[in-house]
Order: sequence, then C-alpha cells, then structure tokens
Amino acid sequence: MTPHHEATVVDAHNDLLMLVVRRPRAVWATYFRDHWYPQLREGGVDVQVLPVFIDAEFRPEGALRETLRMVEAAHRIAEANADVVALCRDGAEIDAALASGRIALVLALEGCPQVDDDLELLHTLSRLGVRVVSFTHFGRSMLADGSAEDATGGRLTRAGVEAVGLLEALDVLVDVSHLSRSGVDHVLELATRPVIATHSSAHAVHRHHRNLVDDHLRGVAATGGVVCVTFFAGFLTDDKPTLDHLVDHVAHVVAVAGEDHVGLGSDFMSEVIDEKVPACDRPLVVEGVDAEIAIPGLEGPAGLPLVTDALLRRGFPEPLVRKVLGANVLRVLGAGPRRPRGPGSGSGGGIALS
Repeated sequence: MTPHHEATVVDAHNDLLMLVVRRPRAVWATYFRDHWYPQLREGGVDVQVLPVFIDAEFRPEGALRETLRMVEAAHRIAEANADVVALCRDGAEIDAALASGRIALVLALEGCPQVDDDLELLHTLSRLGVRVVSFTHFGRSMLADGSAEDATGGRLTRAGVEAVGLLEALDVLVDVSHLSRSGVDHVLELATRPVIATHSSAHAVHRHHRNLVDDHLRGVAATGGVVCVTFFAGFLTDDKPTLDHLVDHVAHVVAVAGEDHVGLGSDFMSEVIDEKVPACDRPLVVEGVDAEIAIPGLEGPAGLPLVTDALLRRGFPEPLVRKVLGANVLRVLGAGPRRPRGPGSGSGGGIALS
C-alpha cells in the first residue's frame, strides 16, 4: 500500500458538475459512476468539494436556475450511487461516509451570481447542502471585487459584509479564492471562524493576481483556516509546468502559514475545456495564461498519487504529507481523523492522522 492511499485525500475544487449537467438528466448519476468515480478512486480521493460555477451564458437571468440544476445533479448522483458516495452537510456526515468506505461529496459556490444581494438565498442554498461559498470570480459582483479588479482597491460591499456574518452563523466556510487583495483583507478583518482558500497558490512564488500574498497566507492561518494550492499551471509558473513547481508553492505555504494550514485544490480544467470550448476559441487564455496547459500526469484526479510522490521526494515527512493531502481541510470541514475504510472500497485501509 502506498503512502498516498494510506492517507485521507481531500480535493477542495473539481468542476466536474459542469460536465455532469451538460448531459441529459436521466444519465447524470450513471455518467458520474462510469466516468468520474473510477478517476476519483484511482486518485485515492476521499472527500471531493464540488463547486457550482455559473458560466457567463447563464448570467444574470439564468444563474439561479443553473445553480439549482447543478445542486440537483449532486443530489441525484449521491442518491443513485449511495453505495459509493455520500453528499455531506457537516463533519459528522463526512466521518460517516469515510467510515463506510464511501467518497464524501461537499457542495460549494464559486462566486455568487445566483445570489447577488438577495442574501436570504444563502439560507436556501445552505439547506440544500452548500457548505463553502466564495463571493466572486475574476470580476465584480454585488458582494465584492475579484482579483482581476485589484486596481480598484475594492473591499466587500455592505451586502458582502453581511454575507460573512450570515455564512459563519450557518456554519458555511467563507472562501477567499478569487477575491481581490482588499477583499481578502476585509474578510480577514471580519472573520471569527476559519476561512478557506479552495484553490489559490503563493504570490511570492509566482506573481499572478490570483495567488495569495504572504500576509494573506498568514491571515488565513490565523483564522485556523487552510490555503489549498491549485494545480492550474498558469498560476504556478510562466515556464513549462512540472510537479516541482506545484511543490514549490506547497512548500512556501507551509513555510509562511504553517503545516496545519495547507491543502490541495486541484481545479482540473482539461476535460472541461475539451468538452466546452470549441476549436475556434482555442487556445483558451484565462487572465493572461493558456488554460489548456496542465502539469503532465495531472490532467485529472487519477494523477493525484503523483503529488504525494513529489512531496516525499522533496523531503516532506509523511505526517506533513498527510496533512497536506487532506487532514487540514478535514479539520475546517468539521470532520475528525480518518476512520478505517469499509470492506471492498478499493483504496486500502486507513490510518489515524496526526
């Protein structure tokens, strides 16, 4: 058994729901089971955060409708595949899923176009299972400015300030990935509970506006939260991306924020781009970087064991690797140490995490 499959692996950001809902609703559950579940198992994934991202074609009028379709897809996936996955609303449900050998699925919102300043909808979406929320994407929303708008110096709006308090009261994690620098400052000033960055890397290692500066790495850690390093190549380096570039970012976050405050948020884009972007729009450039370039072997979740191998080769001790792979994110999701897997789960037995 490899160190990777002995650990609890949490991926804080995989956009697979975008591809599920492109298919007829009658096959949502079977498509997940036949196509995504084998990849997640091969990658040793135990907890998968599923962001709900709303493409521009649905904004603004169709944003809530598409959100509800994606949330419904997650529920149907879990109900029809209850022997292998569970949609989890809190740490106790995550623990129960892991104890039974199933993959825990956790819903998140990436940006809030479906909410705007109608904050009562956060109550509704929380009831439906959403446990993580970010306020914007690259641009401006009714709650905050995204990182591509750093030059405005925009902080949270009044609705954004109210949303932080409401989400904390609902026991929903505030996600600072994609926020402007001033917006992250503002969240960290307000936060009384752990904050997460579901898919952000280190600005000191690669100076892209999507990455967090060291003060923000320390600030997230001070809340008890976690920074989940993204695999998105253009946010890691301007060079040909390698696993070493990814490990450089992990190592920097560990050095600045501490070993209890770093995790992984893959943001795999290869399949999303292959399905959704027509040839006439290639190459797809996102905020100045070619989104079609991926770290070799990390085009999808099956490649996650490569990350563990790279961390170990760099000299990370196994207890630290287990924290990076998932123990730290489990803590902020409210789940305890890993329970032994159920029989026949396909990924080996479990160990307690330090």
